[in-house]
Amino acid sequence: MRSFLEAIVAKQTGWVELRYHRRLLNDFTVQKGRVDVANSSVTGGIGVRVLENGSWGFASTVNLSAAAIESAIETARANALEISKIQAKKIPALPRVTLGQGDITLPGYDELMSRPLEDKLSAMVSMEREAAGSASQIHTAMASYREIFEDKVVVTSDGASISQKLVRPELRLVAYASGDGEQNIGHTSLGVTGGWDCLFNHHKAGAIIEDTVRSAVDLLGAPHLPGGKTKVILEPSVVGLLSHEAIGHTVEADFVMSGSVAAGKIGKRVASELVTLCDSGAAEFGPTPGGLMAFDDEGVPTENTVIIEDGVFKSYLHNRESAAHFGVAPTGNARAWLYHDEPLIRMRNTYISPGTTSFEEMVASTDEGFLLVGAGSGQADATGEFMFGTDYAVEIKNGKLGRKFKEATISGVAFDVLSTVDAVGSEFKWDLGAGYCGKWQPAKVDAGGPYVRCEITLGGRQ
Repeated sequence: MRSFLEAIVAKQTGWVELRYHRRLLNDFTVQKGRVDVANSSVTGGIGVRVLENGSWGFASTVNLSAAAIESAIETARANALEISKIQAKKIPALPRVTLGQGDITLPGYDELMSRPLEDKLSAMVSMEREAAGSASQIHTAMASYREIFEDKVVVTSDGASISQKLVRPELRLVAYASGDGEQNIGHTSLGVTGGWDCLFNHHKAGAIIEDTVRSAVDLLGAPHLPGGKTKVILEPSVVGLLSHEAIGHTVEADFVMSGSVAAGKIGKRVASELVTLCDSGAAEFGPTPGGLMAFDDEGVPTENTVIIEDGVFKSYLHNRESAAHFGVAPTGNARAWLYHDEPLIRMRNTYISPGTTSFEEMVASTDEGFLLVGAGSGQADATGEFMFGTDYAVEIKNGKLGRKFKEATISGVAFDVLSTVDAVGSEFKWDLGAGYCGKWQPAKVDAGGPYVRCEITLGGRQ
């Protein structure tokens, strides 16, 4: 496919990008001893972009013949010319950059492709059965498995010619508990870029049944969290959620150009000197994160982009167009969900770098506060303000962990919260690999970090 697309691009004038994408998705869900979902689907085609008269033109086709692709190129060119008639601000010439070459297959792809579907489904059946029978309070369990195989080729007229194969498996377990007229849900999800062994070597996988069931049962009858601003220790999934949602989106260069809170922050102190926050396409500090990739959807090799270094703002996240606007190199953050989607500036694996304090030391040096566990849903906006849910909170008194509280909600302004960080843990975990980021189209991402102590506002009940 790569040499085929190269031959087509070689005959074109101007700037042209061809992006072939084939996705195979397998999906199973087991509940109450029965298979509720068993789906398999294949999607594929070619996305075409041209840059003409300072404007983008886009088209796509599922027909992989040379004639159909060349027709899509002409459609994209015509679209660009029409847009250029009304577009006041023209796109500058794209910056020259070293573009990807060759063929890459990330670990796990071949191994997972060859593993029989029956084995994968059988594992979910066994997991659901064991979880459902593990405690008298559990009345229902649900186990889900999904795998997404991605085959991509990117060829551009200015030198990109690269293919990549990767697979992203995900696992979810949910347990529903009831007792004394109350119900509660425990859930665990994990995802990686890699094979079956990579998935089950994830730090959450070894005790997934015990942890999920314990979470469901232990919170039956647990008190609600009191509200107010207080000292907290964020566990890695909550650190990842904060890094991705409250910081990461504000530093995507298209949002910056639209006036996000990160505009004009380069070179300024925005956090405690203990905080270094990054976004990477590689496996930093831990193997096989869910947003792992060798190159982005413009053919730019991914890199580790330092957004905040020792509390000082260093960089935005760029595609080639925004890099030209800011006069910097692209960071490899252009991503498209499917062949018929245009690449957008998206995160990959977003995290806070580990520090030097152990978790035990962090708890022991906390007189009063809460440990917040489990990233939940929530929202953040371009001002950096956020509100998230966490699965539960554990009271800390006189340096010791105590009782659990349910329904913990946190809120604040991201840079203000990062400025209160007074301890960063030494243990790093990727923790959101089963997640999907939404920004007009989905994207597979990961996020995480160490334990982090800071001050934050808790929402609860009086």
